[in-house]
Amino acid sequence: MRHLLPFSLVVCLLPAFLWADGPADNIPENVRPVPPIGIELPQQDADELKAGLAQLNDLIQQLKMRRDLHTPQMLPDVEIFSRALHQALEYQELFQPNDVKAAKQTLTEGLSRAESLLEGKTPWTTQTGLVVRGYRSKIDQTVQPYGLEIPENYHFDQNDPFRLDVWLHGRGERSTEANFIAEHMRKPGQYQPANTVVLHPFGRYCNAFKFAGEIDILEAMDDVKKNYRIDDNRVAIRGFSMGGAGCWQMAVHYPDLFFAANPGAGFSETPLFLDVFQKETLEPTWYEKKLWQWYDCPGYAENLFNLPTIAYSGEIDIQKQAADVMEETLAKEDMPLTHIIGPQTKHSIHADSKKIISAKLDALAEVGRDTMPRRIQFATFTLRYPQMFWVRVNGLEEHWKPAHVRAMVHFQNNVSIATENVSRLELVFPPGQTELYVGRKVQLSFFKANAAERQEPQTLKVDGPETDRSWTCKLEKTADGWQEGWSEPSGLAKVPGLQGPIDDAFLDSFVVVSPTGQAWNENVNTWAIGEMDHFVQEWRRQFRGDALVQTDAKLTDEQIANSNLILFGDPGSNAVLAKIADKLPIEWGQESITVGDKNFKSSENAPVMIYPNPLNPKKYVVINSGFTYREYAYLNNARQVPKLPDWAIVDTTTKPNALWPGKIVAADFFDEAWQLKPAK
Repeated sequence: MRHLLPFSLVVCLLPAFLWADGPADNIPENVRPVPPIGIELPQQDADELKAGLAQLNDLIQQLKMRRDLHTPQMLPDVEIFSRALHQALEYQELFQPNDVKAAKQTLTEGLSRAESLLEGKTPWTTQTGLVVRGYRSKIDQTVQPYGLEIPENYHFDQNDPFRLDVWLHGRGERSTEANFIAEHMRKPGQYQPANTVVLHPFGRYCNAFKFAGEIDILEAMDDVKKNYRIDDNRVAIRGFSMGGAGCWQMAVHYPDLFFAANPGAGFSETPLFLDVFQKETLEPTWYEKKLWQWYDCPGYAENLFNLPTIAYSGEIDIQKQAADVMEETLAKEDMPLTHIIGPQTKHSIHADSKKIISAKLDALAEVGRDTMPRRIQFATFTLRYPQMFWVRVNGLEEHWKPAHVRAMVHFQNNVSIATENVSRLELVFPPGQTELYVGRKVQLSFFKANAAERQEPQTLKVDGPETDRSWTCKLEKTADGWQEGWSEPSGLAKVPGLQGPIDDAFLDSFVVVSPTGQAWNENVNTWAIGEMDHFVQEWRRQFRGDALVQTDAKLTDEQIANSNLILFGDPGSNAVLAKIADKLPIEWGQESITVGDKNFKSSENAPVMIYPNPLNPKKYVVINSGFTYREYAYLNNARQVPKLPDWAIVDTTTKPNALWPGKIVAADFFDEAWQLKPAK
């Protein structure tokens, strides 16, 4: 439902979004640097900041020597200042004189916190208003900052829980750590709802809250919940511009985490947005099209059935396209989108629209999240996103095709389930969370989702809830229909968190393993080491982390147990790769690489791939690849999507460029058992 306001009180807010350059940014051979190169610092400023940073680092070292239990938990709140200043100085990431002034203020705050913590004091932890804090990420162990707005009526000696609004920022190519921290020390956000803590995730810079940026939201939320009284059933996801895109993505991928979503502007899918906004002519490969389904929201739109959503657009904002696309998609599901439109407004939020949005969100917060809805509508393309409240998908018939579950609890212990492209399903109600009767069987009725004609359901009776009012039911689809229980897989299977593609390995802890041995082919090995160096550099620039690099000879059992391994080199140069080479579905010999019935010269080609690690099948191994989009994609967030599927063969005689690591001569996904698919 659209809400068009009278033309009045247009607020000229300055969004953090920086517009892309349009057609000038559509030339892969001429890619400007992101982030841009900063200014040369006056010597006096450089000396002052470097001396202050050295002092701060010395205090941090003293803090790390402390043995008390309190200090390690608080260290990230200090270390974020050191890391931010180090990045700014080491990589020339201060962009104007005001950034230098802000960096000095950041340094002052960092020194103050370090000195307080040495005295056993943490005044910032009981501070209201604007507060910047940090956490240590599971992905690469770097500290990541986030901003908070703590309301004045938050009393630290009371027990009442507060609503949490997660606000996702707009695009800012100069919003690296130092500038992000400085901004959130001095400037409140778009909204300050009553009795609400507002969280501003950093999102690991400028990636539209995808990949590690997505995990940053979840990790920052967890850290806030550890440190403040947050009501789990009153958490909203919100954002504008690039943050609006992030909001759409989080809303459709994690709909059971929030009581409401409020996306504004941004983009909600890749191809149409790049056509409308960027004027770009796309020529994607077939696997790129499939991989758009990771972050393209229309295919997940029905998930908003269980998440109240209030979209916002300026009437004359080109980014209104994002909500229009979702509105059209939801209309096909008979779900009218609440779409607030600021009259004659470009890329900003109209003042009257803000009032309407705030009133609607306040009303939704009064109700809070429905933790156990009787009806579930769920769509996914990948087991990266397997769950909606009490419905969990544990197997797909085929990844990257639409999968649907529609389930409803009826009276008299009946549950109806309609599925498409789902092979394993789990229904889970925690203790006290089911309306099903204890002491009675549950009748399950199975339908095919989206069937054109009326169906006769398959029925199955299973045990009902236990006496604590919990109920779990595991279901597997066989040739004879659905059955209770799961058969043990005879080998590997794609499961949630272990389903690929290559980019999925960088959403959790990973270790880069560098080669030290004698390569089979020096040219291929040189290419592989170049790709490793490129990945480590770009991980810092684009995901603002430090990739942990370990040589093959020094890799530890603990790292194998706890991290995805990113192996570079060939089976001659990398001892870890040599150890697992005969357990991979792609055969890599000294003379040739064999993929099914196809052979490629080992002297001119190299495989890149993701696969369950034969040394620890609960984690991934990735060969010769980092995240798969490259410099050209940095120029527009809608381009920042996976470029390669589960495996590819790269012609290494073709020089890497801003699009590809070399010429891709073959590529595909593994099947649901992690095996090569038959040749087409």
